[in-house]
Amino acid sequence: MFSISKRSEVEPFHAMDVLAEATKRRASGHPVVSMAVGQPSHPAPQAALEATRAALKEGKIGYTDALGIARLKHALAWHYRDRHGLEIDPARIAITTGSSAGFNLAFLSLFDAGDAVAIARPGYPAYRNILGALGLKVVEVPVTAETHFTLTPESLEAAQAESGVRLKGVLLASPANPTGTVTGREGLKALADYCAASSIAFISDEIYHGLTFAGEETSALELTDEAIVINSFSKYYCMTGWRIGWMVLPDRLVRPIERVAQSLYISPPELSQIAAAAALGAGAELDVYKKSYAANREFLMRRLPEIGLSIASPMDGAFYAYVDVTRFTNDSMAFARRMLAEIDVAATPGLDFDPLEGNRSMRMSYAGSEAEIVEAVERIAGWLK
Repeated sequence: MFSISKRSEVEPFHAMDVLAEATKRRASGHPVVSMAVGQPSHPAPQAALEATRAALKEGKIGYTDALGIARLKHALAWHYRDRHGLEIDPARIAITTGSSAGFNLAFLSLFDAGDAVAIARPGYPAYRNILGALGLKVVEVPVTAETHFTLTPESLEAAQAESGVRLKGVLLASPANPTGTVTGREGLKALADYCAASSIAFISDEIYHGLTFAGEETSALELTDEAIVINSFSKYYCMTGWRIGWMVLPDRLVRPIERVAQSLYISPPELSQIAAAAALGAGAELDVYKKSYAANREFLMRRLPEIGLSIASPMDGAFYAYVDVTRFTNDSMAFARRMLAEIDVAATPGLDFDPLEGNRSMRMSYAGSEAEIVEAVERIAGWLK
């Protein structure tokens, strides 16, 4: 059943809450291993660090154009030509202060208060929270094995029929957080075509592109010029703290997005933009990092079921295992708190991603080092016994 989200009366134990508590325990001397947040353990690419040092030595860091520096936009246009065979006009690219700013800009420019926007359940909680804060109706559409763990035209039609609302927007992540689902080319095209035929804005969250281990990684830009694509340097490029991302927009949205960006952010941080432009050329280094995630993924796919934590959805992309914990609990928040308090392992309760059924699930990030992931799982194995 779909749901229209309301603020919960129970204070959830969010991923960032878990991280804060884990940081506090680590500072007091506890040997914490965190699988709570999607933060790569690897550093930013060397080229990005060298470009940053050079810029700092020159010392001329200031405001840029609201939608970013030309050098980074042209580098991203080349990225789409090289990786996807696309010719993207750099003028359609907006540089943002992380993907979070991209979501804010998209929602504010596309929708009016009261409009309904569909997202997957389970899904990234910031979608729900930002949409709700802006006065939009959040239609959470369940994704299950029946729908191949992704949104489909049929599931969107069913949600609208049951709720009595008409959608103004659809937001899909592929690879997805927390499920790891990669929506293949055929499924993505079906969604894009459905949205176009129904006058629904289609937003494609592609921040985990580059981290696909199974399935077909496709950009919505390969299928339509009307999609709003949001991406980030945080995940594949290992630059979470640099707070730098980008959007690719239809021509008609460039100026509206620019006007909102000027008022909200002035400009993205110039130093991070300089680093990001350099990072785009670091594919060989980053693919070595990707191999470490792949090794962690293989380990978790084998070991977690052995200790009683079955995999609840595909681990095709991103760097998360979404696991079923009903063998041990029906309260994932309490489970997460106890696990951190008793064995110093941090993971995120499913209620963060699914307010209806997430009490039965946990998300475990495998973005850490191999030694950390093995240590965390073996502690859990002993604890569950």
